[in-house]
Amino acid sequence: MSDIASYAFACMRCGHGWEQSYVIEHRTNAEGERVVRYVADGRVVPSPLSRPVCRNCDGHLVRIMRAGQVASVRAAAGGQPHRVPAAGPVEAERVPGQAGRPHHWHLSDLLHPFHRKAG
Repeated sequence: MSDIASYAFACMRCGHGWEQSYVIEHRTNAEGERVVRYVADGRVVPSPLSRPVCRNCDGHLVRIMRAGQVASVRAAAGGQPHRVPAAGPVEAERVPGQAGRPHHWHLSDLLHPFHRKAG
């Protein structure tokens, strides 16, 4: 028995997005165990749900979504490639109470408004 599944992928490291369809073959091996094989573009590949790898940067921090997500984002962007800004702290020119010294923002500073108070 075979099924067809399609997924969209987005790399959280470099911002690359892609989509892939798979033929999922359900079989029983010689020992009587159920075996699942994923076939993409005529080749047997590892399950895309186990540990996907970015096609662009080989990163492993990849988000899996339903098919069509990448295509809809590309269409909304007018086909322009997504540019990922360089990582690092963001500098603000002046922060009250710091007498002209630039303030380096950290992720915890940005998430502070979202923290709930216990109680």
